[in-house]
Amino acid sequence: MSARKVVLKVADDVSTDIIYPGRFMATVLPAETPMFAFADNPDFNKRLKSGEIPKGSAIVAGNNFGCGSSREQAVSCLKGYDLLIVARNISRIFLQSAINLGLNIVICPEIEATEGDELEVDGGKVYNRTTGKSFATNPLPKARQAIIDAGGLIPYTRKLVLAQRPSKK
Repeated sequence: MSARKVVLKVADDVSTDIIYPGRFMATVLPAETPMFAFADNPDFNKRLKSGEIPKGSAIVAGNNFGCGSSREQAVSCLKGYDLLIVARNISRIFLQSAINLGLNIVICPEIEATEGDELEVDGGKVYNRTTGKSFATNPLPKARQAIIDAGGLIPYTRKLVLAQRPSKK
């Protein structure tokens, strides 16, 4: 995987209300939810919407990232920018939504990084190219990672169904 720049570092217990504020819950379409990502952090939100933050950039988080409500929009708004989430751990409900929607996530209990650092994820480790340190990850089970790699549960299921169809001769 190529290097990804850390564009935001957040602390522990970042709730879905911080990621996607509840006042925008009427907007549910994945094509529209990204405009409200971190809406209460106006500088970061503006940088996302303007394209100043390249797709594929990384957010580094502490423990319990995505805690709070089960709103799927908190995942879809991040997926819309193709962000990588590297967190010490992720709340259970957010983790399942991330898998279902194909959001790139890495659980890295000892991650040390700051905004501006370059991270590379490879072979069960996160390498901080800026500091020269590496950190072990807690890989997801292969089946869950396969769903993320396919782009989410719907594309994964579609791929399986199509693979099981008899070929026309």
